[in-house]
Amino acid sequence: MSQLTSAIKGGPPYIGDHPCTMVVAAVVSDDAGRLLLCQLGQGQPLWALPGGRIRNSESPIHAVIRDVRIETGAEIELSDLVGLYQLTGDGCGDGVPDVVVHVFRGAWHGGEVAVNVAGRILRLSWYDPDALPEDLTATARAALADAVAGRSGVVRVVRRDLTRERTDLTGAAQAANVAAVG
Repeated sequence: MSQLTSAIKGGPPYIGDHPCTMVVAAVVSDDAGRLLLCQLGQGQPLWALPGGRIRNSESPIHAVIRDVRIETGAEIELSDLVGLYQLTGDGCGDGVPDVVVHVFRGAWHGGEVAVNVAGRILRLSWYDPDALPEDLTATARAALADAVAGRSGVVRVVRRDLTRERTDLTGAAQAANVAAVG
């Protein structure tokens, strides 16, 4: 089934014969060159890029501006597309869709940044590009590496990091329950 066919029928988009969820994220920098990350509030608290799902009839550009504003309160100015990242891997269970993430580069020029989605986001923090946290989602890790290297227009397949995260049926990244070994 083609992506166009599934969209016309009202179903989810597909990559080949596999359903996928379309989402957006932004690599947001401030005037000092620091990068804004969101610590996820579900499961293991991984760090991710701000963003979310693309709504029906919404462009990726409108979605990323809306989702960054909803999650952080920040108004950003987009400059380019870092890349498209297909998050894949079947180790999370049957029926879990791939996630296609449109990652944009954006600039924040002031104002307040605050957690606006309590529960889903634990906290926001600015990081220097050379001092990023280790506990990143697989997509954030790949997109940040490309953004920091100055790359644009990247198309990349990213494997789910099953020891750190899983993707639920809504396409939202969630951390897996990982037992600590003492």
